Amino acid sequence: MNALVTGAAGFIGSHVVDHCLALGLRVTSTDDLSGGFLRNVPSGSRFVQGDLRDPDFVASLWEAEQYDYVYHLGAYAAEGLSHFIRRYNYQTNLIASVNLINESIKHDVKCFVFTSSIAVYGRNQTPMVETLTPQPEDPYGVSKYAVELDLKAAHELFGLNYVIFRPHNVYGERQNIADRYRNVIGIFMNQILQDQPMSIFGDGSQTRAFSHIDDVAPIIARAPMVREAENRLFNVGADTPYTVLELAQEVAAALGRPARIKHLEARNEVLHAFADHSAVRRVFAPSAPIDLATGLRRMAQWVLDQGPATPVRFENIEISRNLPASWRV
Repeated sequence: MNALVTGAAGFIGSHVVDHCLALGLRVTSTDDLSGGFLRNVPSGSRFVQGDLRDPDFVASLWEAEQYDYVYHLGAYAAEGLSHFIRRYNYQTNLIASVNLINESIKHDVKCFVFTSSIAVYGRNQTPMVETLTPQPEDPYGVSKYAVELDLKAAHELFGLNYVIFRPHNVYGERQNIADRYRNVIGIFMNQILQDQPMSIFGDGSQTRAFSHIDDVAPIIARAPMVREAENRLFNVGADTPYTVLELAQEVAAALGRPARIKHLEARNEVLHAFADHSAVRRVFAPSAPIDLATGLRRMAQWVLDQGPATPVRFENIEISRNLPASWRV
């Protein structure tokens, strides 16, 4: 079987490529390298660099290969920043996805696997269960939910089969710790390595469940081969929520450093977000999840080997009004 994996130079995408190769798939990887790194792309796959926002590039991916499965992980997953980069968000997360769905329909792809997000649920819906009606509150969540709806419509009219996953707060080796707008664990670790306090928006009482990559990527890779998963959506990730303050303590402990914290002005965000995973457990029967302390130690060792990274500023802010002060510098 041939598979196309987008976002393959990124964090989750590169791990999905690893697991696809382990399953015996022949993999073509693609990425625009805007947030990923060539070093992440597993050597067993064929890599093609390009921008999924360009429909001609997406069409060209089918010129050399025909794909049985498409795994779409290419995205810019900065929820908070998405309010201020609305056009970029929809072009990157929605239009690019539609380009890929179009070609998948034209070429009779057997299964389209899409990584959405629990951002589609919005606030005050915990634990987040797949039967809830999504109420996304930021452009990132809106774009992800729109792609979910588009896949459902494509299945009903054209027979394109799909599996949708809603992961949340995934962390681990290969995460881009230079991104200052997302991936709180990576941000914390990078700040500690630079002898800076960990910056927390608000009082740190926000709760999240943090999911190690090894609890997420293997399930995504197997999805097209699990018949019961066809044309369904699943939350995937960890069960136990932690406050951001608790997380800071755990991250510091994993690196063997004291927990120094700097509180910043609260930003507009969902305060409590954690999900129910009963459905994914019934269908995929995954192994027991990696506990937070163990997962953080694994990531910490990788980060220590890599060393600190200079935080990268997003240069094309579209709306500066109400942009958090810490993101202005």
